[in-house]
Amino acid sequence: MKSRKRFGLFSNVTAITMLVMSLILPSFAFAEGGNESVSDDSFALTLMHFNDSHAHVEGYPKMITAIKEIRQEDPDALLLNGGDVFSGTLYFNEFKGQADVALMNLMGLDAMVFGNHEFDLGDKEGGQKSLSEFVKNANFPLLGTNIDFSGDAYMSGLVGETKFLSNPEAGTIYDGIIKEVKGEQIGIFGLTTEDTIDIASPVNVKFSNYIDEAKRAVSYFEEQGINKIISVNHIGFDSNPNAGNDILLAKHVPGIDIIVGGHSHTKVEEPKIITEDNNGKKKDPTVIVQAFQYAEFLGNLNVEFDENGVLVLDKNGEVDGKLIELKDKADDPEALEVLAPFKEAVEELQNEKTGAFAIKTLENPRLGEGSEISVRANETELGNLVTDAMLAKAKEKFPQTAIAMQNGGGIRAAIDEGEITVGEVISVLPFGNDPVIAELTGQEIKDLLEHSVHNAPDENGGFLHLAGMKYTYDSSKEVGDRVVSMEVNINDEFVDIELDKVYTVTTNNFTGKGGDGFEVFEKAYDEGRVKDIGEIDWEQLRDYMVEEKYLNGVVDPVLEGRIIDVAEEEPTEPTDPEEPEEPTDPGDPTNPDPTPTPEEPGNGDGIDDGSKPGNDNNGDGSDQGEGNDKDQDQTPGQDHQGDNNQNQDGKELPKTATNMYSFMLFGAILLLSGGAIVVYRRIRV
Repeated sequence: MKSRKRFGLFSNVTAITMLVMSLILPSFAFAEGGNESVSDDSFALTLMHFNDSHAHVEGYPKMITAIKEIRQEDPDALLLNGGDVFSGTLYFNEFKGQADVALMNLMGLDAMVFGNHEFDLGDKEGGQKSLSEFVKNANFPLLGTNIDFSGDAYMSGLVGETKFLSNPEAGTIYDGIIKEVKGEQIGIFGLTTEDTIDIASPVNVKFSNYIDEAKRAVSYFEEQGINKIISVNHIGFDSNPNAGNDILLAKHVPGIDIIVGGHSHTKVEEPKIITEDNNGKKKDPTVIVQAFQYAEFLGNLNVEFDENGVLVLDKNGEVDGKLIELKDKADDPEALEVLAPFKEAVEELQNEKTGAFAIKTLENPRLGEGSEISVRANETELGNLVTDAMLAKAKEKFPQTAIAMQNGGGIRAAIDEGEITVGEVISVLPFGNDPVIAELTGQEIKDLLEHSVHNAPDENGGFLHLAGMKYTYDSSKEVGDRVVSMEVNINDEFVDIELDKVYTVTTNNFTGKGGDGFEVFEKAYDEGRVKDIGEIDWEQLRDYMVEEKYLNGVVDPVLEGRIIDVAEEEPTEPTDPEEPEEPTDPGDPTNPDPTPTPEEPGNGDGIDDGSKPGNDNNGDGSDQGEGNDKDQDQTPGQDHQGDNNQNQDGKELPKTATNMYSFMLFGAILLLSGGAIVVYRRIRV
């Protein structure tokens, strides 16, 4: 009878335990994870975006396919462009934006912000003539919240009479627009980097402070009762803080829900969420997205707003956003038809002569390909030509520039003897990189060079070619302590580089952001010491070769001893002088063979340097994490030339692990409590 009572008691305790767990654990899980669901008053929005296409119009047919696929799922999905449609390929050189706008008109764009490169032709055209033609032919509105076009005769008539409009007209410029989606109003405005005045040719176009103008736009929308606000920016994800960037904007201007970015070519694979203001205080979330470059990706963001217009985050504090890679998408047939006449003309231009003549073939040598030197390990004639062009063209805008650096992995093809075509120049530098300048100390330059030769004498995609300086190093020494001497050319005289002195260095923006593992450049970039100069690298090379003040069409670079490995110039000494090795000449026991055993070609550290066919990774950097584009895989047309070689010491537990263990522990406590009651009752009985 007692046994039956105990069993009944145990059954009751178990039932109570299960009931308590079923009531408590769901709320416990909700508290642990945060907002998992929203009220019936929530609003869902799908947003597509792309930026920095730089006249890579051949990628648009695939993008249009992806756009149509998303709109099949959500016909109300918005599409926004983050600027820099102009400059970068022969499509722009020939058609000045008209090839781009012809295909963009097939996309159903809701709005586009101006990038700095949209103003590249101002000086040559006496104002923004080509840009005005682009705007006139666009079937979508453009945003210029912090731009004053009133001084430009070509553009002033294209500015809308009403600064903010709910029914924007195509081919018109506004401070902001209001889009109605599923019965909800969304305010959209756009900001362009104030650096445009220094890195492009805006001429009479003026730019205002991005923070002030963003506050003005947000205030307008909020006064209209609009609580869902998007800023389409061309100011950079985390660019020079002195000029402003998306992260700073999110922290300084409350009320912005989504920032669609451009300018920094950042591959933001997972949306960046800002939940604190510039004072570190909690704020409503702001989501930042950016879709890399060159029409290679289409960004796809899916978000929900609550009844107050606040973005709803999932239990991990995230939103649903991704980049859709386009290379495997089918080409949209209509887009191909529109592209065809432009493509035919560009293919003819590939064979157009630049006006430069190569006196000899300029090789792009690699070890293991019949060469004893490599573009990734040694000074080369072609490397000298490229860096000479970089330095000369940077000095035109920034006369204080003293040194040019180009990663060997970014030089991709030789130049044949004879007349040089446009296609050849683009093949040498196919990534369309934006050159930058950086302010660096002599010590930082030394650290860069140490990293450049850390794998010497083997290949390394980050091996730096130079102009404006020369140095020696010893590859037989320990890594990090190989540089022997450094000299910089000041007023046609080489003088020692002073470690505490600041020098202006130009490089490409891939290297300038820390690509190929250059931590010095990465740090300088983060500190705002790296600045885009508004050029395209292959155009610099072309112009340098043909302009009268430079090579005047005669291309004949030579090796100048800019980079010397002293270990290759001196015989290797015996490892133990007290017990010399067996001499090669019995008649001369004091002369052991000084020739070292040849090493196998390769990079010596097990890291892929991108030398395999079809692999355009050109360095040995490692993964830098979210929002960072310093080391992504690359194909021609990208400016990211590092390898992704992240090493992981362990794997993170599944996100459900903590919750599961908590539930189990809670349940165990309840069961133990029940067991204790049983024991207590038994003792009493």
